[in-house]
Amino acid sequence: MAERARPVDALLQSFATVRSPERPAMKTIKTFPRKIRETPNTFITLADGCKLAARIWMPADADKKPVPAILEYLPYRKRDGTHVRDALTHPYLAGHGYACIRVDMRGSGESDGLMEDEYTQQELDDAVEVIAWLAEQPWCSGSVGMMGISWGGFNGLQVAALQPPALKAIVTLCSTDDRYSDDIHYKGGCLLNENLGWSATMFAYSSRPPDPALVGDRWRDMWLQRLEHEPLLAIPWLEHPHRDAYWKHGSVCEDIGAIKAAVLAVGGWNDAYTNAVPRLVGSVKAPVKGIIGPWAHKYPHFAVPEPRIGFLQEMLRWWDQWLKGIDTGVAQDPAHRTYIMEPGRPGAAVAHVAGRWVSDNHWPSDIHALQRLHLNANGMLGNVKGSAGKCVVASPQTTGADAGEYCIIWLGPEFPGDQRRDDAGSVTFDSAPLTRDIDIVGATAVQLKLSSDKPLANLAVRLNAVWPDGAVSRLSYGVLNLCHRDSHENPEPLEPGKTYTVRLQLDDVAVKVRRGQRLRISISTSYWPLIWPTPQAPTLTLNLGMSFIDLPVRKTRPNEVAPAFAPPEAAAPVKLTVLRPASNRRDVLVDQKTGEQLLSIVDDFGASTIDEHGLTYAAIGRESYRIRPDDPLSAVQQCHWTEERSRGEWRVRTETRSAMRASKTHWHVTGRLEAYEGDALIFSRDWDKKIRRKLV
Repeated sequence: MAERARPVDALLQSFATVRSPERPAMKTIKTFPRKIRETPNTFITLADGCKLAARIWMPADADKKPVPAILEYLPYRKRDGTHVRDALTHPYLAGHGYACIRVDMRGSGESDGLMEDEYTQQELDDAVEVIAWLAEQPWCSGSVGMMGISWGGFNGLQVAALQPPALKAIVTLCSTDDRYSDDIHYKGGCLLNENLGWSATMFAYSSRPPDPALVGDRWRDMWLQRLEHEPLLAIPWLEHPHRDAYWKHGSVCEDIGAIKAAVLAVGGWNDAYTNAVPRLVGSVKAPVKGIIGPWAHKYPHFAVPEPRIGFLQEMLRWWDQWLKGIDTGVAQDPAHRTYIMEPGRPGAAVAHVAGRWVSDNHWPSDIHALQRLHLNANGMLGNVKGSAGKCVVASPQTTGADAGEYCIIWLGPEFPGDQRRDDAGSVTFDSAPLTRDIDIVGATAVQLKLSSDKPLANLAVRLNAVWPDGAVSRLSYGVLNLCHRDSHENPEPLEPGKTYTVRLQLDDVAVKVRRGQRLRISISTSYWPLIWPTPQAPTLTLNLGMSFIDLPVRKTRPNEVAPAFAPPEAAAPVKLTVLRPASNRRDVLVDQKTGEQLLSIVDDFGASTIDEHGLTYAAIGRESYRIRPDDPLSAVQQCHWTEERSRGEWRVRTETRSAMRASKTHWHVTGRLEAYEGDALIFSRDWDKKIRRKLV
């Protein structure tokens, strides 16, 4: 997935919240060891004549004292989309002796060309060419690093696997080594609704024009060319429902040994991409370290939920070691620095997570034990296997309403809520109240003996903590399309009535469960609106006494010393004039006659002017999810985005709409793109595509 780059005014608001002495605000650094020279825009000409737009910060004396270069390479528009974030980060690194280059990919921002899809070979080849260009500049020492979050984290890994000679190290955040199993398209072989959601986001983002102040009169021709070639990416993504060559491209796990650059892998427990960090640390052969905090999908020096860390200082340690050859001690850092969370009461809005940092050299821990708990016929989760029995799971299609967002990055609230409502549509198994605190660190594995009455069935399993008063917090979860029980490449339908042994690994987590709480395993056949339902509602039969979970429990270490991080720092934020503040609405309506549930989300990112160059932007994203509890074919997902840009009398707007529903045999995807110059409609285009369902 690419990061949904939160518009700058909404992001800035997250910095302005009140801090207590225990939660200090991010410190703004105004003076650096080396003075900075900024180039707001320049063009890098590639071998085929395509010009990529770049913004560059570097020490003012770099021409006389060359420095390593650090590349961040994205489709998110340096001019407005990542303007605030870039200002916090790149000048800081530049002031400490680096040339920082923020490049808009081909077909985005002010760059020439067209964008066709995520992580194309063209995208990666362009990056390799940019790295070679950087290494040849008189202000560059010849060593290059690459940094990025989400899309930028993905392509950092992918470019490293191509081994451009100058690329010595990368910092990859909220990314993945496996594009099929661990991105926003499919999870456990189930179709994520984020597949259309992210397609709709890129539909809106890619429809925006370049800034005339930088490209001149050709802005309109560039815009019309982009609009004419705009892809509706949900279509090709749906056309590849299994782990085929389409997804293997760009999945560095296919040949992890190809990565020779040093890798710092960073994630957050409240992000969708945390599983990749332990995999990367365990598989990359080059120098590699991992950091996982409590954060959602953001850089850790300004992420939520808190606590934040001095991540820019951590990056400097990494770059100084691998790009300058200075021994900063990073090679001796533990392989894993992990935040063990102590969750508060369940709720969809979380600002701070209590907990502690720990160090380990192996995953899930240097000292851990697998605790096996059996799913017994009396509904208990116990250390001893109980008597055999059976139970059925046949969930209402609305089960999953409190799952929260798949990837938490918007204005919120987006975290999982109290799980009691979803547990009512699930089969649950509870432990006795814990007699001591335990730290669950790693991935809980679930093994189930089951049968299905349908050839296609989804399975959702949640690991929950039950509070003494009955409130329920979700700790981790996993989903599995049971046709993918043996293979994501070659799935096979279930034989109704046949008993299968199925193993499902839940997402990695590091969390403390308190004495007096109960552990709960909740099992359902639906998880809407996180995943799309099966064509027919299945009934699963579980064989109890023969099903169990393996829980990774980290043992207590006496006198354990926590890893230390500096307080968060950043360069000075940009100045904005806020014209309309950001706001969020998240409403659930239930039709009492049919039981139909409608979830509506409106994220108004507000309107602001970036003072330094006068560009005004505004954006509103709208999503809705509709389903009836008794009919999986009633599912409908709709997305509508409005994007506006203006300066003086120049004013443009795009409206993008996309929707999906399904029959038993086909997906049905529709889309519409409208572009306005002033109030005049200058372009429109419609999509209407049916795609065959293949065991999804």
